[in-house]
Amino acid sequence: MLATGKFTAARMVRVLVEEEMGGVTYSVQYTTDSKATLESYYQEDAPTMRAEGVKLFGDKMLAFRTELQLIADY
Repeated sequence: MLATGKFTAARMVRVLVEEEMGGVTYSVQYTTDSKATLESYYQEDAPTMRAEGVKLFGDKMLAFRTELQLIADY
C-alpha cells in the first residue's frame, strides 16, 4: 500500500475484542493527503491490491473499507 505512493503512513493494531470464532484480529489504517488521492488509489491500485491479498491469504483474510476523517490530534 505504501509503495503506491498514495499513502503517507500506515498503522497496524491488534483488535482487543474477543471474536466468537476465536483467533486474533488485526486492523490496518492508512493515511493519505486528500480524498482525491484516495479516489486515485481506488481506481488505479485497489483491484490489484485486493487480488494480491486473496492470492496470499485466501479466505484467511477479510478486507473492507471504512473512510475516516481526522478531526484533531492531541
